[in-house]
Amino acid sequence: MPTTKKENFYFGLMMCCGMVIFMTFYNLLNHGLLGTITVKEILIQLILVFITAFLLELFIVGPAAKKIAFSLPYDKSKKVFVILSLAFFMVSGMVLCMSFYGLMTSYFSNGLNGESLLKSYFSLVFKNFIFALPLQLIIVGPVVRFIFSKFVKSKKITEPLA
Repeated sequence: MPTTKKENFYFGLMMCCGMVIFMTFYNLLNHGLLGTITVKEILIQLILVFITAFLLELFIVGPAAKKIAFSLPYDKSKKVFVILSLAFFMVSGMVLCMSFYGLMTSYFSNGLNGESLLKSYFSLVFKNFIFALPLQLIIVGPVVRFIFSKFVKSKKITEPLA
């Protein structure tokens, strides 16, 4: 887990990158767009979504999720409880925000096909949450924590003290 602001930045960058890649392809597949848009359009989407998600994570959702997670009454000395709590609140906040981003992108590009905005939003939030939470807990979170501990945290220990 990150302990400094610099480590927190790198950790957030890595986590956001992993989640954005998976969630973008999940949503493209869900909406039947995977075979219909070009690689260039997918890359543009990935970049725009990543920038939006990272800024949200860094300045709004991340700080709020940490504040909520650490204010709850549980044993914070147990790493698993901290990870589960942070993951739940981060995923919840990001799904709420990024589903709105995706809905607005869809709305302004081709409309909602007669569905109400509110119904479409809650449907999207539900679909994204049931994919994002297990993805975070089972795949992206463990992989990012492993890579982070091997390449970012270990640098701190192996650097000379001079």
